[in-house]
Amino acid sequence: MEIKITNQLAALAHPKRLAMFRLLMRRYPDGVPAGEISTALELKANTASSYLSRLKQVGLIAQTRTGTTLRYSANVPMLRGLFDGLLSGCCQNRPDICLRPTSQFTIPSIERPLNVLFLCSGNSARSILAETLLTSIGGGKFQAFSAGTTPSGAPHSEVLALLTRNGHSVDSLASKPLDVFTAPDAPTMDIAFTVCDQAANEECPTWPGHPMKAHWGLSDPLLAIGNIPRAIEQTYDILKNRIESFTALPFDRLDPPSLQHHLDDLGQKNTSEKPLRKPIT
Repeated sequence: MEIKITNQLAALAHPKRLAMFRLLMRRYPDGVPAGEISTALELKANTASSYLSRLKQVGLIAQTRTGTTLRYSANVPMLRGLFDGLLSGCCQNRPDICLRPTSQFTIPSIERPLNVLFLCSGNSARSILAETLLTSIGGGKFQAFSAGTTPSGAPHSEVLALLTRNGHSVDSLASKPLDVFTAPDAPTMDIAFTVCDQAANEECPTWPGHPMKAHWGLSDPLLAIGNIPRAIEQTYDILKNRIESFTALPFDRLDPPSLQHHLDDLGQKNTSEKPLRKPIT
C-alpha cells in the first residue's frame, strides 16, 4: 500500500501530469482520445503518451480501445483507494483533520430552488438550450443559469428560433462570461454541468459554494454537417430527455455520492445521437 501511494503521489507531483489527471476528472466518466488530451494541454504527442503511460502504470487512469482509437479515463475507484489510504494511514481517520461529513443534498423546492449552472464554450447553443429547458421543466424548484468560457456575444439565431417555436420565452437569454458567477454578489451554485468537451477540458474557476459537478458533453450543433437547424433540434431533444430525468431524481433519498453517480449516468444518455461535427481542416 505504502509503495503504491508514494508512486501515485509521485506521478501526480509533476505539474503536467497533474493537469492531465484533472482534465480526465473533469471529463469523467468519458474516455478521452490521447490526441484531444495533448491538444487541450498543448503537449507534443510523444510527451502526452509518456505522461499517460505513467498515470496508467500507477493505476490512476484506465485505457480502453474504440476501433483504432485509444481512450483514457480517470480510474475513480483507484483514486478513492488512494484517498482512503491517506486518510486511514496518515491521518488515523481523525474527523477533525480528514473526514468531511456526508450530508443529504439540498432537496429542491419552491422555497429553496437548486441553483444549476450550464457551461459550454460559446454560451450560444447547448448551454442556452439547457438553461431554458431546466427553467421550463423544473417547475420553480430549479433556478437555471448558463455561461461560456469564450462567450460568443449572443445566443445563436437558430437556437432562439427553435426555442420560440417550442413555446419558450427567450427575452432574458444572453451569452455571459464565467466571471459573472464568481463575483461576490453572484448566486451560489449547487450543481454545475459542462455540456461541451472544450469547456470541460479547460480549467474553470473555483465556484463559490463548491457545487457538485458533472459532464454532459454534446457536440456543437453549430458545427454539424448539413442541416444545422436539425442538429440544434436534436441537441434540444437530448438535453430535454436528460433534464426531465434530472428533475425526476429522488433528491430526498439520495446522499451526495449517489446523486453524483446519477448525474454521471445521465450524461451518457443518448450519446449515440450526438450531431456530427464538421471535419477539421
